[in-house]
Amino acid sequence: MESARRRRALKKFIIGLNWKKWAFPFIGLVSLAWFLIRVIPKPSRAAYPCQQAAFPIASGFVLWLVGISTSFAFFRHAHQRLHQARYAVALLGFATAAIVLGVTYVSSPAEQAMAADEAPFIPIDAPNQPMGEGRGIHPGRVVWSHNPDATSWDGKSNYWWTDENTDPIIIGEMFSQSLRALTATATDARAWDKLFKHFNAERGKGSVGYQSGEKIAIKLNLNQGSYRAGNQHYPAPQLVLAFARQLVNEAGVADADIAFYDATRAVPGSIYDAVKAEFPNSRFVDFEGKNGREKFVRDTAVQVHWSEELTLEPGGGNPTFLPTVLTEADYFINVGTLKGHDLAGVTICAKNNFGSLNADRSDLNLVNYKNAPKAAGIHPYIAVHDFNIGSAEWESFMRDMGSYNALVDLMGHEHLGGKTLLFIADALYPKRRQNYDKNDTFKWEMAPFNGDWASSIFLSQDEVAIESVGLDFLRTEPTQFNVNGNVDNYLHEASMAHDPPSGHVYAPNGDGVQLTSLGTHEHWNNAIDKQYSRNLGENYGIELVTPDMVTAVEEESAQALPRSLALRNYPNPFNASTVLSFQLPTDGQVRLEIYNSLGQRIALLLDDHLASGSYEFKWNGRNLQGRDSSSGVYFARLTTAGGLTTRKILLAR
Repeated sequence: MESARRRRALKKFIIGLNWKKWAFPFIGLVSLAWFLIRVIPKPSRAAYPCQQAAFPIASGFVLWLVGISTSFAFFRHAHQRLHQARYAVALLGFATAAIVLGVTYVSSPAEQAMAADEAPFIPIDAPNQPMGEGRGIHPGRVVWSHNPDATSWDGKSNYWWTDENTDPIIIGEMFSQSLRALTATATDARAWDKLFKHFNAERGKGSVGYQSGEKIAIKLNLNQGSYRAGNQHYPAPQLVLAFARQLVNEAGVADADIAFYDATRAVPGSIYDAVKAEFPNSRFVDFEGKNGREKFVRDTAVQVHWSEELTLEPGGGNPTFLPTVLTEADYFINVGTLKGHDLAGVTICAKNNFGSLNADRSDLNLVNYKNAPKAAGIHPYIAVHDFNIGSAEWESFMRDMGSYNALVDLMGHEHLGGKTLLFIADALYPKRRQNYDKNDTFKWEMAPFNGDWASSIFLSQDEVAIESVGLDFLRTEPTQFNVNGNVDNYLHEASMAHDPPSGHVYAPNGDGVQLTSLGTHEHWNNAIDKQYSRNLGENYGIELVTPDMVTAVEEESAQALPRSLALRNYPNPFNASTVLSFQLPTDGQVRLEIYNSLGQRIALLLDDHLASGSYEFKWNGRNLQGRDSSSGVYFARLTTAGGLTTRKILLAR
């Protein structure tokens, strides 16, 4: 593995992280000379890592020379024919020369080498092969809300975060609907109550809801060093304000008990001003602590105990602590942003934990070093492909599958993942790289976005599941060129933290107690259907739902209806057909529909005025187009004047 790393590092050095085509002739000539001088006297040296890295560049240089020479020859030939007044032949010669030169330039060997070095991420595990244990009220559930009308920025003028470009009403509706879908409740207040009760029950406190005075810390995924808003990438102010309103107005949390923070960055004015205007007692904590923000305070009693000594990064390996805004809170909400990352491959919620860290740089005698992850020495231990980190030994690292990953320690720490009530991923305007400003080139090509902004948000109680779903979207999107390497190694490790592929003992709390599974991981069946194991009828793995799916309707609502209205079906599971039955206590309009796991209506069995009585309707498994539906989970929804109820049914072909 050491030689492989060195070979990749040397190749990266030769190619250059920021390759410019004008430098290729010089680098190519040096590579060719180096290869000839070293290998011709002793051919066995061709197996050396340095020669394996140099040979593709040298051979590419030779091909490049051939292309240039050929182009020049065609140009001379065309020039001669022009003087002979043979204009057609001259024109053909000039065109051929231009084509050869263009191909030689565009398909630079360096660009090809870089593309080969950064092949798109392909999972080693097959689709729908879940690992780990799902978490949440509905284990492994991830809610995806997509509304193209939420975003209207042209990608060039003004700022993406203004209400003119990002609709606050639609964003608020998306969050509300997602919250109810996540918990299968009919109201926002009920949804928050279920979240708090489930969370407290899981932590051994009993099924108790939120208590007045309890503190909530909200980690925002920020990536800028100034308070100027600009077009940097951070959670949309409209989304932050939406769940702030929810916490105060629906969950009953006083705004003084809510703190938004990032201990390594600056909270931009676009978020600060919007929230403070409506909730003046809310707190904002960041690295600088200026302009109304509070400066973070290190909790020296709470340290992150890395499960492997972090020795590889220059200036790293320093003790790592958490801020009091987090450690003194009763609940934690992780608000990540969906984007590519040139070190970790992706950033969603797990890497958002970096902004909760604090460390010194002992080698520089600096206290509270702003780049806390570097001071901790994390970067080499999360790298999924080659990346320059300034190592004195070699410049690049790539973690192999089945190796220790520092993200797992953060995901499992008692004050981070262990204290998280809710995971939120903002995917309204995802970008390709963490430090890029947003622009119109970040629109997504994959369906259903089709050249528009992603305009999405994701919610879950299962961090591994939301990371897995986010990764599947990012790896499918053609514009996401940073999603390569061993991207899901940390998800394999986290889902199997009790028995990880690496064999490491993850015990980040300093008590020697090994973590249990942190959630469930798998990859969807395909990018069109986007179905996970629970969508396909299994009782394990991930379930991806949308807010308009039947599962968003509160399960208790059926109990509040007359018992005779309860919807039943037999057989369940079924193959050829199933019979849906119900009793109607009073006359009225009745509608009976079938929905798939993506929230799409696929069949309408009844839409009529019925007299009171007992009814049965058969569904033969066919959709509105008369085609047989595939195996999986479906939902029958019965709507009457007296209410609405649903039933989950399983089609097994």
